[in-house]
Amino acid sequence: MARRRQIYEGKAKILYEGPEPGTLIQYFKDDATAFNAQKKGTINGKGVLNNRISEHVFTLLGNIGVPTHFIRRLNMREQLIRQVEIVPIEVVVRNVAAGSISKRLGIEEGQQLPRTIIEYYYKDDALGDPMVSDEHILCFGWAGQDELHEMADMAIRVNDFLSGMFAAINIRLVDFKLEFGRIWDNDFSRIILADEISPDGCRLWDMTTNEKLDKDRFRRDLGGEVEAYQEVARRLGLLPEGADSAVLDLETHRKKREK
Repeated sequence: MARRRQIYEGKAKILYEGPEPGTLIQYFKDDATAFNAQKKGTINGKGVLNNRISEHVFTLLGNIGVPTHFIRRLNMREQLIRQVEIVPIEVVVRNVAAGSISKRLGIEEGQQLPRTIIEYYYKDDALGDPMVSDEHILCFGWAGQDELHEMADMAIRVNDFLSGMFAAINIRLVDFKLEFGRIWDNDFSRIILADEISPDGCRLWDMTTNEKLDKDRFRRDLGGEVEAYQEVARRLGLLPEGADSAVLDLETHRKKREK
């Protein structure tokens, strides 16, 4: 499919005009950033892997009734998605203490939390994506009360599903980030899941060794980033052993596997 007019470029993806009104083409880049883009780099093949992993996860979530912006994958790096009005809030779901919550509260990293925690962050790189409360969100009109409840309920449902999915392949879902968008029908809107779900926005640890299989390998200069992303894809059944994500035609592999 020929590329159309560029609509937006973010840290990890580019959005292009879609083939039909109300659609966009989402392109996954190999660019990697951390600490609100203070650290920048490249993980070769990351875009291919994230495209495939996110397609897989969004398809499964759609199958259990979670509404998402995903329509279909177009090729190795692009998806066709619904155009949404992004809610300027990142919803972070935490099952295990790691990252900022450990630093803020002095909780040892790796400690299982007594209950799942949902946190909200205002999407603004210039401000460092500050953590906000539901009172802030309602006060400044970033989302309505019903929308906030919908996002929280959907986040818990996604967490329950993903925790089981990853546990089945010996991966611990430590925490993850979700973004949501509004779909408009005249004067009425509804909330659906948007953006992506991949090792870029999830902390994924091997349940046996606690090896990090996510972007923390880039954040913390651990190395082996692409191998970690490939391992997640392999365990999900999306990448055959020994395949190079930079050159693998994943669609061809999927079709061969389905025959």
